[in-house]
Amino acid sequence: MSTDAVPAADEVRKVARVVLLDPEDRILLLYGHEPDDPDASGDTWWFTPGGGLEGDETREEAALRELAEETGITDAALGPVLWRRSCSFPFAGRRWNQDEWYFLARTGQLAPTAGTAADMPGLTELEQRSVSGMRWWTCEELSATHETVYPTKLAGLLKTLLDEGPPASPTVLDTEIV
Repeated sequence: MSTDAVPAADEVRKVARVVLLDPEDRILLLYGHEPDDPDASGDTWWFTPGGGLEGDETREEAALRELAEETGITDAALGPVLWRRSCSFPFAGRRWNQDEWYFLARTGQLAPTAGTAADMPGLTELEQRSVSGMRWWTCEELSATHETVYPTKLAGLLKTLLDEGPPASPTVLDTEIV
């Protein structure tokens, strides 16, 4: 999210997310927490890079912009939309309702193995207060973790993607309401 503009509570935010894979088929995830919990002592979660559309940009443009802002990666080859998801969750003192499209992307440019927010200079003020870092995950690591990951079935989705390739048309995921 390159601006901290917050949509109205009843507005559905259009979001582009990126399932970014490196040459070893690892996925890059960001690590987040509530912005008013600077020590991340409360709930924490892992999630794909991405954010809301700005102005009249397309979802593809938003996906690449968000990826560059959040990770510094600018050489990603954007592929098809893999999944679509509606979700609703509390964050930063309000409820967010989102229509998310997950794009496949591949890169040879690696983000830091275990980056921190300091390695992510393109973060907005809200993101600086709520993103602690990033890391590359293998499918096996993702399947074995007990940490919270969004979307909640990402490990199985990634395994299917790696085993079968992208779906012929986007898969609609179950609505997630937290």
